Amino acid sequence: MRVGRSITLGVLAAALTVSAHAPALAGNQPAYKDARRPVSARVADLMKRMTLDDKLGQMMQAERLGVKSPADVTTGRLGSLLSGGSSQPTPNTPATWADMYDGFQKAALATPLGIPLIYGVDAVHGHNGVYGATVFPHNIGLGASRDPKLVEKIGRATAEEVSGTGIDWDFAPCLCVARNDRWGRTYESFGEVPQLATEMTSIITGLQGRSLGGPASVLATAKHYVGDGGTTGGVNEGNTQLSEQELRAIHLPPFKEAVKRGVGSVMVSYSSWNDVKLHANKYLVTDVLKKELGFDGIVVSDYNGVDKIDGQTGFTPDEVEASINAGIDMVMVPYDWQKFIDTLRTLVQDGKVPMSRIDDANRRILTKKFQLGLFEHPLTDRRYLGTIGSQEHRNLARQAVRESQVLLKNEHNVLPLDKSRTKIFVAGKSADDMGNQAGGWTVGWQGTSGPVIPGTTILQGIEKTVKPSSTVTFSKDGSGIDKSFDVAVAVVGETPYAETKGDRPGDMGLDATDLATLQKLHDSGVPTVVVLVSGRPLDIAQQLPDWAGLIESWLPGSEGQGVADVLFGDYNPTGKLPVTWMRSADQQPINVGDGKPALFPFGYGLRYHQRFPW
Repeated sequence: MRVGRSITLGVLAAALTVSAHAPALAGNQPAYKDARRPVSARVADLMKRMTLDDKLGQMMQAERLGVKSPADVTTGRLGSLLSGGSSQPTPNTPATWADMYDGFQKAALATPLGIPLIYGVDAVHGHNGVYGATVFPHNIGLGASRDPKLVEKIGRATAEEVSGTGIDWDFAPCLCVARNDRWGRTYESFGEVPQLATEMTSIITGLQGRSLGGPASVLATAKHYVGDGGTTGGVNEGNTQLSEQELRAIHLPPFKEAVKRGVGSVMVSYSSWNDVKLHANKYLVTDVLKKELGFDGIVVSDYNGVDKIDGQTGFTPDEVEASINAGIDMVMVPYDWQKFIDTLRTLVQDGKVPMSRIDDANRRILTKKFQLGLFEHPLTDRRYLGTIGSQEHRNLARQAVRESQVLLKNEHNVLPLDKSRTKIFVAGKSADDMGNQAGGWTVGWQGTSGPVIPGTTILQGIEKTVKPSSTVTFSKDGSGIDKSFDVAVAVVGETPYAETKGDRPGDMGLDATDLATLQKLHDSGVPTVVVLVSGRPLDIAQQLPDWAGLIESWLPGSEGQGVADVLFGDYNPTGKLPVTWMRSADQQPINVGDGKPALFPFGYGLRYHQRFPW
């Protein structure tokens, strides 16, 4: 049961309304409404009462912007809604999210059978779509931490913040094994070896709790099944060309572990395996995932994923037939959900999609809704509103930032910096930019530079850490530096991006702005420490000799103070590379064990060995 969810008497009355075709039970209390009964019995009873339209509606997940009003939820019998990466209510506040959720949920409860919605978001590094939420480091940084217990705590914190806005379903974690750093989703991966993603499935336990239905229990999603990190050239939605043995050895293990942990849903990848789109691959979805691995939860498509099977815009009856028969239970059809329902209905009536497949999908969907306690407590538990952006969660995020920093170079022990009696020059486009340090999937799908979320920038962290006897001077482009400074800290790297737009098929180096800034610092003769804010390793071998120190900061999120904690030695760096660092971009793909000489090998990471008094 989702403890604490409230429900009004009016909504309860609507939820108890039973359609004319439903059989009456003693006391007019349908068996599926009786929380004392086993979930399997409740599901069976409810399904006996459902029409084909009820069942088809349950299989649809529409974008909330794809419904004209909550009434569409009622008339369409929709089973699910989602907010895509850039789909936030106005104003973007936690309370507005909760109000929006409750409005849609009441519309679902007004259907004849009163089946509640399940609502999904991509909370991939905290509840990142909500302004004011705690934004944790992206997965690649968590992979560098090598700390599954920390990651489980992050899952729990995220679940609390997600629950505070009413949301029931998180499209996370991404369990891809990123094998080519050109891929724009590399930062969504915990690393290049299956062991890392497998260990970090601990986040699933954090999100869901020890079992579904407890306080702040949110359905987790293992994605993207399977092999999306292994596409040729690192092309997003591309083709993973591997033998089945290699696919099973590299890309399947994290999903196997996720199923063991009881993950509630699995999202199918846009990508192909040996030229067959995963959304149409019955062998991998039904035979391997459902039957061999024993997955009994919801298989959900990716956003418009069915439409991409044939490579043409606009889904066809053939695509719908192939995807549902392959084993997809819930289809993410953001805007054309009514057309999808009509198409699927015809396929069922024509015998091209068996009713047994529709029933299997509904059984899986309804089971999770019952297990989450949505029938008893469908509305937002607003006690969790106070957890959103709480100091406790921000402290946890700060710890995650500390543990994710990887010290790659420390010439003449330039680090840690002295908090006192030091004149520090700070430069770089990402030193004082929350958007850059948070990256993609931050209040917007692709993310954006600038003050997009509250938090502490790396510059602010530095300024808060030094003692009054030290001075910090900031110049974004490096102008004004001279030999009077003891050290320069350059915070440079990538600007925000997400899938596809973030693919880098050509150059993988620093941009012209960063190179110009670094040149000014180098010309001054002041020792330079580079803090690299990026979603993957960059091609830096030519510039590296100019730097006295290098810290890979990844995409740390809202708590830049954690970076300063490492720079000044309040935390001795423990991060280890979760990926192999290339000597040049033409080495891609480069991975541990392939024999290619690396600039920094997988697992590399220095520590401060000397004792320091501050």
